Amino acid sequence: MSQPPNVWHEDELRSQGYELVAGIDEVGRGALAGPVVASAVILPLPADLNWFETVRDSKELTHKKREALFDLIKQEAVAIGIGIIPPQVIDSLNILTATRMAMMQAVEQLCRPPSFLLIDRLGLPQCPIPQRGITRGDKSCLSIACASIVAKVTRDRMMEEIDRTYSGYGFALHKGYGTSLHLYSLRKLGPSPVHRRHFAPVRNVIIDRKHQPSAAVDFSPVTRIHSRGSKRRHNPSQGTFHC
Repeated sequence: MSQPPNVWHEDELRSQGYELVAGIDEVGRGALAGPVVASAVILPLPADLNWFETVRDSKELTHKKREALFDLIKQEAVAIGIGIIPPQVIDSLNILTATRMAMMQAVEQLCRPPSFLLIDRLGLPQCPIPQRGITRGDKSCLSIACASIVAKVTRDRMMEEIDRTYSGYGFALHKGYGTSLHLYSLRKLGPSPVHRRHFAPVRNVIIDRKHQPSAAVDFSPVTRIHSRGSKRRHNPSQGTFHC
């Protein structure tokens, strides 16, 4: 396993007077189905909790380890915010704009306003809060790595729920990413209401099925994904995050 992310950026900013530093990351940007989810996490400083040493980029962790760290982050974080943008909005805009929108929602849902933002790769030009984009921030910056875990667990749970609504695609297994199983199911069943129709693999299936009509698939009832436009603090399993 790689070296743990550190708090160099957070400590530097705190020495400059920024007390509440939020790390921000997203998941689901490259998926063919489901929402893009972002999280903003403000950690307590100094960051001296023992379990911080076990934090990594969410992609490097097992499902069991992510779930355990998710619970610890919820317990110890100063504040957590979640932003969720559904596939219909992704299609109506574009994935980069939708990703930034999810990040802005995550910041807005923090119960304590941050004084500085540390963001994995991206910048938020529409946000007036001072910020810094960090390349591979989910691997080097502790706040961003924690945000990646919160976002990943949140989205994975959503995709498992979607799998119960739209069975046959294997959403609980591949979480909407373009695996061979997903592509096979997509060609066999056609797109579901949670597929991103402007993404090339999905768009190509739609075009192919127009030329080779087959029986329609009934997808009722409609899934319950929605845009998180309000400032409620989201709990992936129960409703709200509390500070």
